[in-house]
Amino acid sequence: MIELKNLTKKFGDFTAVDDLSLRVDAGEFFGFLGPNGAGKTTTIKVMTGLYAPTSGEVRINGYDIQREPLKAKERLGYVPDMPFLYEKLTGREFLFFKGGLFGIAKRTLQSRIEELVYRFEMGDWIDKRTEDYSQGMRQRLTIVATLLHDPKVIIIDELMVGLDPRSARIVKDALKERTRAGGAVFMSTHSLPTAEELCDRIGIIHHGKLVFLDTLSKLREQKQRLDGTLESLFLELTKA
Repeated sequence: MIELKNLTKKFGDFTAVDDLSLRVDAGEFFGFLGPNGAGKTTTIKVMTGLYAPTSGEVRINGYDIQREPLKAKERLGYVPDMPFLYEKLTGREFLFFKGGLFGIAKRTLQSRIEELVYRFEMGDWIDKRTEDYSQGMRQRLTIVATLLHDPKVIIIDELMVGLDPRSARIVKDALKERTRAGGAVFMSTHSLPTAEELCDRIGIIHHGKLVFLDTLSKLREQKQRLDGTLESLFLELTKA
């Protein structure tokens, strides 16, 4: 569902992403880890079409994000690390606006909004202006908006930003349901426990290059050689 082939992104003489290749299949929850400045957000911005790659390609459900951006984005949901909302719109108005961008029929959109608002427990807030939302509520609304068009692929840059424990559990459960239904989730995160809890496979990036790419069971095997924690392995793999 997601395929990166020899992906490279340069800014002048600086190489932010260096010949990165990986694949995320249907039904898979993939965690993308790395220290600050490792290239995680740059990779995601290329994957979502916000940046053009210097070389290489990204395919979303078979569609090249650069050559067929509309077809790729129809199948893609993106949750950025800094959610952008129109402050003077209510949550419901924002969702209708977002659904309209994807050409969702009004009756279908109304039903979908009600379903997701209930699922994400936003009933008391959905008709308030988003300028009054907490960071966690903004994140919830952004995720609801991302799911409106039922994307096959979901890409998330820092899932847990601003989420309280209740919100975090709602979001985690919803995303795991997506993978169980045959979707694919690509999640960049700094939260090692979240990655260990949710992910089937993990990639660790350092200085723009993948330094680890394997299943969680293989990760646990490597952990046993250190002190048994994901943190110790992460620190070992991302030494300067």
